[in-house]
Amino acid sequence: MKGDLKSILSKRLNSDELEVLIKSYDIIGDIGVIRIPEELSEHKATIAGAIMLQHKHVKAVWRQSSPVSGPYRVRSLEWVGGEKRAQTIHKENGYSLKVDVQECYFSPRLGAERMRIAGLAEDSELVVNMFAGVGSYSIAIGKYSGARKTISIDINPVAINYMKENILLNRLVGKILPIHGDARTTIENSLKELADRVLMPLPHEAFEYLDSAVAAIRPPRGWIHYYEFEHACKGEDPTKAVKQRVADRLKDCSAKVVDMHSRIVRQTGPNWYQIALDVQVEKQE
Repeated sequence: MKGDLKSILSKRLNSDELEVLIKSYDIIGDIGVIRIPEELSEHKATIAGAIMLQHKHVKAVWRQSSPVSGPYRVRSLEWVGGEKRAQTIHKENGYSLKVDVQECYFSPRLGAERMRIAGLAEDSELVVNMFAGVGSYSIAIGKYSGARKTISIDINPVAINYMKENILLNRLVGKILPIHGDARTTIENSLKELADRVLMPLPHEAFEYLDSAVAAIRPPRGWIHYYEFEHACKGEDPTKAVKQRVADRLKDCSAKVVDMHSRIVRQTGPNWYQIALDVQVEKQE
């Protein structure tokens, strides 16, 4: 979400400072999350105040000080203004998601993508969400599709607890099964050949788990929704390399690609893109 921070801060920052100001930021419920360059560290409280002025419902602002990383997929955040709390309830597409922005990763920028996937899930399907977080994709599927159940796995225990709250909050008990654990181990132990559809919303690591996604698919065929970040120069198709890389990996996993659709979900930085692949695979003997 973009706010007109430059105009609000034009009398508080000089021209050089305004030039390095990052105008885009996330609004998650009533919490703002923004990246503030080191050159502007002394103005972080002022920037936080400008966000709360631009968005009257925002009550707390946090500064992102590291990329998303680690096994729990979290980013380092520093409180810079408003109420000193990280928990909020984010509302989108007719459902609510309770989240702690310090302890769980959540992006409000993927709301449309969550609804797109929910629209693809078919009646009576069993869906496995390998990296479910607080349950955002699973909640959308549970609310807006006829899938009979979405098994939702995450290794972050805090995210699992929020997922359980979100299941209750959205009255989806019985349609979503939360499981705390590593996706590979969970599939190997109890979910082999059960899923009609597998979600892999973890761009940094999904490639390494493609064999587990194939293992979860119920023969003879099913769908895998795969996400990746890819760099592409001007004029290049950022989906091309991802499609080839994933097709080659699936072949190694004894899975034939029956159908594949690609799309750019969003641009994440200069020449960087988040790519989604919808891949129908047929399991080979």
